[in-house]
Amino acid sequence: MTGIVDWAATRARMVLAFIVLSVLAGTLAYVGLPKEGEPDIEVPALFISVPFPGISAEDSEKLLVKVMETELSDLDGLKKMTGTAAENYGGVALEFEFGWDKTKTLADVRDAMDTAEADFPDGAEKYTLNEVNFSEFPIIIVNLSGPVPERTMSRLANDLQDTLEGLEPVLEAGIAGNREEMLEVIIDPLRLEAYNVTALDLINVVQNNNQLIAAGEVDTSQGTFAVKIPSSFEDTSDFYNLPVKTNGDRIVRLGDLATINLTFEDRLGTARFNGETTVALQVVKRKGFNIIETADLVRAAVAEAEKTWPEDLQVAVSVGTSNDQSSTVASMVSQLEGSVLTAIALVMIVTLAALGIRPALLVGFAIPTSFLLCFALLAVMGVAVSNIVMFGLILAVGMLVDGAIVVVEYADKRIADGEGPMHAYVGAAKRMFWPVVSSTATTLCAFLPMLFWPGIPGQFMGMLPVTLIFVLSASLLVALVYLPVLGGVTGRLERWFNARTDQIAGGFWLWHVLLLPLAIGAALLAGQLAPTLLNEVRAQFSAMDGTQILGSVIPVLTTVFGLLLGVSLLAAVGLSGVVATLLALLAIPRRFGKLLHVARQRWLPPRRERVRGGYHRSAFGWVIHAIAGNPVMPLVAFGAIFVLVGSVLMFYINNNNGTEFFVDSEPEQGIVYVRGRGNLSIDQKDQLVQQVEDIIRAHPGIQTAFAFAGDGGLDTNTGGAQPPRDTIGQIQFETIAWEDRPQTHETWFTIPLINLAVSRDVVAADFDGDAVIAELSAELEQIPGIKFEVLAQSRGPASAKPVHLRLKSDNWDDLIAFTEVARQKFDETEGLRQIEDTLPLPGIDWQIDVDVEKAGRFGADVATVGAMVQLVTRGILLDTMRVDSSDEEIEIRVRLPDQDRVLSTLDSLKVRTDDGLVPLSNFVSRKPVKQLAQIDRVDQTRFFDIKAAVEDGLFRKESATDVTDRKVPITANERIALLTEWLDSGVLPPGISYEWTGDAEDEAESGAFLQKAFAGALGLMFIILLAQFNSVYNAVLVLLAVVLSTTGVLIGMLVMDQPFSIIMTGTGIVALAGIVVNNNIVLIDTYQEYARYMPQIEAITRTAQDRIRPVLLTTITTMAGLAPMMFGLSLDFVNGGYAFDSPTALWWKQLATAVVFGLGIATVLTLVFTPAMLALRVWLGTYALWGARLLAKLSMGRSSRAAQDWALAHTANRLAHAEIVWPDENQTVPANPTQPAEKNTKTPDSIGQDSPLRAAE
Repeated sequence: MTGIVDWAATRARMVLAFIVLSVLAGTLAYVGLPKEGEPDIEVPALFISVPFPGISAEDSEKLLVKVMETELSDLDGLKKMTGTAAENYGGVALEFEFGWDKTKTLADVRDAMDTAEADFPDGAEKYTLNEVNFSEFPIIIVNLSGPVPERTMSRLANDLQDTLEGLEPVLEAGIAGNREEMLEVIIDPLRLEAYNVTALDLINVVQNNNQLIAAGEVDTSQGTFAVKIPSSFEDTSDFYNLPVKTNGDRIVRLGDLATINLTFEDRLGTARFNGETTVALQVVKRKGFNIIETADLVRAAVAEAEKTWPEDLQVAVSVGTSNDQSSTVASMVSQLEGSVLTAIALVMIVTLAALGIRPALLVGFAIPTSFLLCFALLAVMGVAVSNIVMFGLILAVGMLVDGAIVVVEYADKRIADGEGPMHAYVGAAKRMFWPVVSSTATTLCAFLPMLFWPGIPGQFMGMLPVTLIFVLSASLLVALVYLPVLGGVTGRLERWFNARTDQIAGGFWLWHVLLLPLAIGAALLAGQLAPTLLNEVRAQFSAMDGTQILGSVIPVLTTVFGLLLGVSLLAAVGLSGVVATLLALLAIPRRFGKLLHVARQRWLPPRRERVRGGYHRSAFGWVIHAIAGNPVMPLVAFGAIFVLVGSVLMFYINNNNGTEFFVDSEPEQGIVYVRGRGNLSIDQKDQLVQQVEDIIRAHPGIQTAFAFAGDGGLDTNTGGAQPPRDTIGQIQFETIAWEDRPQTHETWFTIPLINLAVSRDVVAADFDGDAVIAELSAELEQIPGIKFEVLAQSRGPASAKPVHLRLKSDNWDDLIAFTEVARQKFDETEGLRQIEDTLPLPGIDWQIDVDVEKAGRFGADVATVGAMVQLVTRGILLDTMRVDSSDEEIEIRVRLPDQDRVLSTLDSLKVRTDDGLVPLSNFVSRKPVKQLAQIDRVDQTRFFDIKAAVEDGLFRKESATDVTDRKVPITANERIALLTEWLDSGVLPPGISYEWTGDAEDEAESGAFLQKAFAGALGLMFIILLAQFNSVYNAVLVLLAVVLSTTGVLIGMLVMDQPFSIIMTGTGIVALAGIVVNNNIVLIDTYQEYARYMPQIEAITRTAQDRIRPVLLTTITTMAGLAPMMFGLSLDFVNGGYAFDSPTALWWKQLATAVVFGLGIATVLTLVFTPAMLALRVWLGTYALWGARLLAKLSMGRSSRAAQDWALAHTANRLAHAEIVWPDENQTVPANPTQPAEKNTKTPDSIGQDSPLRAAE
């Protein structure tokens, strides 16, 4: 396999071409890749909805939901089925296992629903089947507001919707806040009674006349002709003249009985933007398009459409955009670029300080090249750049330079020993080939199990291992192929430059002085003449007549060929002039340096340096030798590290900050749910919502606010969180953008000794998203009569309330009773807030009971009564029609006048029977009943949910074994454990079961998977290490570094005062498992090489001393690359400036903290622990050998062979080792005639005792 390095070195030009092509392809891929906020997660879930106007929750459960459950329960791969029976509708949510066959499942569901639909009662509308996809949330909101008529605003919104949906990147632009049109037929009850007309007569008349009948064809001898009878309604005037009844010669028309208006449907909610009535367009982009470019295109399209409006309309209607998700993505992209540039700069600074300029440039080159190769691979796969891809790239910053540093450091050492650049880099790549491959493979093994992460979190984080695999594979190619060739070529260029510079600096000074102006003149002359010749080439081609081959084409091409030769010659002259200028400038300081050296040689002759022969240990080498060379110290070192790890673990258990599922980032958007109970009208709801809206808009940290009362609201990704059951309205607000917030100064830290305070610019604390929500919550508490709940912006795979209890039973009364008990327990539990349940809301419904027997006596039935009651409520649906102002068919409804649509009208309504008009009150009674608006079912069993959030920063005291109290943070998991203990104490009635669902379920599933992934990664690493070292002991020793890194992570969580994030910190630990083993691989690989030709203890010492530089370099560069993210520092290299703890920077703090602390502490401990463990194995073998010899000596006496070998070895160890000094053969040593010859003669016994051996002797 190492032959690939030689192959690349012999084809250096080809490899350089590949490098250029890789950079170009990666750059083009990065520019062209679509940028998205959230990953495009296709959730294996379907939602089936069946509208049924007027149906109750109980009837919906019996007639709709149970029918669907029966047919859908046998679907393959079905994980969970949840049913919802509510007023006017029934629905079923189906959740399947990941890896489902979507096409087959959709076909099976449609077949099952077609069967179920046949059993639905009359009146049920056609079912709708919806998929769940995280990417189908709006990326930007376009709002229209102003004092214009509702119909005008609706027309503008519809036109703008057509314009936006015509854009290629836009999937849809749904309208929120508007009402559908409706043709309203308002009847006069007295006229109906006078003309003896019923509602059924009106329905039949309208339906029978609003048709388009295809009457067929007439086939005659003159031809075949289609016959049609167009009779569909197109205008309101068609209704006025519609005959309803005839009485002799008189015709009763619909216009005689009713007033017909083209109006809007009854308002179910209100919508306002920043206090003004609004209509909002929610723009959803198509998959695969850039969110930033799409948002810019939408703004441009809106601006162009606005220019086409009349001038008065432009003044009256205010058009704006809000909730722009592209700004968040642009911030993440900017931070990625800033983080990469910061990492490159810090890595180059560290490498420059340790190795020099050229190695620093080569190591810095590895980071962007690996990233660009990764972007090229992502483009081939068609993967968009989402926040998780950026997450993986930022995590990879600290990993991908390890191989490059090891190769470059070893090559630099070989160059220092006198080897040529190309040979040094090729030899270094071949020597470090397998250690680098093994370290990269172990790192990849840490992330391979994450490809199989289950559930929504697994889909959310799915591109993380893919991105890291691409980046690390690219870094392997860069370290073992690109860098050796690039290092060798640049080394040769550097050597050529040095030789030419020495030649110029050592030449005659006058030629040096003349070279500079001549070179500059040649470069300037070429720069002036080359554009002139190129312009002449352009002019020749412009004047060429393509039809005249001999007269024009051949002469022009000949002239152009000569001109291009001249341009090439000028380019060579210009390049030579630039190079000569550079050489002349570089030779100036070297010439002065030589002059100073000559002067110093003349005036201050150097003294002869003393030659120190032999191998000399550094201070670190002596420390390691003191540990490894002592039989007891390896055990002491192991014991000390064991105590340290155990102490840190126990201290963390007693003083941790709790556990969270995902990182808690600062919100920039939020939703305030306004909660109220009772039979509130839409006006009453709007008044309560407006009070909340006024408080929110008055806050200085709020930029925009959408207020919705009743039904309605923007489609927002809440991460699965649902509004409380008693929500009467919501306000969706947006805080001031991070970059627009006011700044303030604060002291960052104080330098000791000199007591100098270092300050930094940060965003004013009053405008922080969490501070804004806290202040709003305090003010909203003062509003009487309502409750509220604030949901911060969702960032990550889940954001619902973490404490989510589900109680299930088929006994409705017992289920309600125990749910109330459990709700009371939640209220009494410390630390729980924003508690809600799904119990039936307090309120009343009016139940109309029809005495069927009495109604039958009058010739009436339930259908007739129902039609009359609908006249009082939402009206009777007559039919539908198309109008020019709407793309869809609008409804035609007949109902009573506004003042008659009250409950008391039911007492005066009359129904026509065979005996004439009969009042409904003769056989109908009404009574108030307890409201039951919705019934929830899961797996064909009724259930109630109780949900709660957990207050941050609370602790409880717990008695420890040493009679001291320790503080335990109150977290969701801790509260769930407490409530589970209460549920299992016997309070649960028979027939009722419970389960913890929601975030707790996802958290437990992800936590269990990460533990399995960690174990699986360690297993894969062990196999690779066993193949690398062929030693179980060495493989286990390498993996022990993972334990040390975990200790560092716990220390980092304590020092930085952070909670343990299952997603971010857990991912950091898995990443560390692949990073920290790299240092151990380098150490043990070098030890195995040294141990072949020197004593093992000496090999251990030399290994630690020789490899400390690359180990520290890889560690420090990794820590330096991630340190800015650990402190929340974001650098803007384009516009200048910096920021701390921006919302996007908070994403990476816990991850960076885990890697920086884990790697730093693990490296320090590894540099001591690994040599100690290697020495321990050596000493254990020595102890065993000594024991065996001692037993042999004791059993057989001094005459035994074992005793004699022991004595001989002891005597040999006491002899001083001879030192060989190689003399300088060119230097003659004068003989001393006065010295006796016998003084120079030494016996063999005296050699090595008082003087070194000379090679000539």
